[in-house]
Amino acid sequence: MADITLVTGGAGFIGSHLVQLLVGCGERVRVLDRPGAKVDHLPAGKIHFVPCDIRDQGAVRQAVQGCRVVYHLAANPQLWVRRRGHFHAVNYLGTVHVLTESLAAGAKRILHTSTESILTRARQTTPIAEDQDVPVRDVIGPYCRSKFRAERFAFHLARGGAPVVVVNPTLPIGPGDWGRSPPTQMMLDFCLGKRPAYLDAGLNLIDVRDVAAGMIRAMDHGRPGVRYLLGAENWSIRLVFGYLARLTDLPQPRWRVPYPVALAAAYVSEWVADAVTGTIPAATVTGVKLTRRRMHFDASRSLTELGLTPRPVTESITEAVDWFRAVSWLGLNQPI
Repeated sequence: MADITLVTGGAGFIGSHLVQLLVGCGERVRVLDRPGAKVDHLPAGKIHFVPCDIRDQGAVRQAVQGCRVVYHLAANPQLWVRRRGHFHAVNYLGTVHVLTESLAAGAKRILHTSTESILTRARQTTPIAEDQDVPVRDVIGPYCRSKFRAERFAFHLARGGAPVVVVNPTLPIGPGDWGRSPPTQMMLDFCLGKRPAYLDAGLNLIDVRDVAAGMIRAMDHGRPGVRYLLGAENWSIRLVFGYLARLTDLPQPRWRVPYPVALAAAYVSEWVADAVTGTIPAATVTGVKLTRRRMHFDASRSLTELGLTPRPVTESITEAVDWFRAVSWLGLNQPI
């Protein structure tokens, strides 16, 4: 078998940093991502890019041939999509295709990327650890449910003896997020003066480069069928905005939005997006509902087992803002 490492979703935020690390380690890397994905930020001449829709099982079957190691990151990470069934088709069925076809092709190790949002429970009072057990009725929204089912499928394969390891990153931040994931968009909006009010919530943040390093360690040393939580520091949205205010000399948001008002606005925003604009709304119902959950995590056991020490989140936020400036996302608001 050819000694190839496959990264699905390798053009994305976490995926691109993972690809950089793997190439730096001398790996032969094949990147699978959706047709039309931006790839000019990946190491030129160092990877083999395969455009592939993971909903197409036949295309996935061809893409995984010759791959000894498979990192599965490909998913729709947004909390809204116009056709809600898209989450099931991409995040769940796409995972089924990648994992089953990789095993059929003889892959020796597979890492499935899950998410922290499926580990939250109603009325949670303590920080969440990697062994949290959540019933499906506690999982919020179509995005989270699709990722929940995908993780369950990965564990099902592992219980049957498949070499599948699962990682659950918390919210990744740092430079290089061309796709503007929700935490990046939140910070960018603040820097552009678009956050006069805020809906506070707990968050766990980790540098995207530490997530990528943790994935490699989990692939190399993780135990099949075990969930590894990749998280660093517990913050709140208010604390993030406070740090950004000090960093940029912009004023902090003055008004805290009551939860019922935020939820009503999210329903209206999604209706407009569904019926008129077709673009991701500023507020999503799933996102607002998640603010009612305790999103503080304790990843110490996973980090210790993997030998991973994440860098301070303040460094990650600072480098993210520097990157916003470098790619001219801030325009005249924040000159370099």
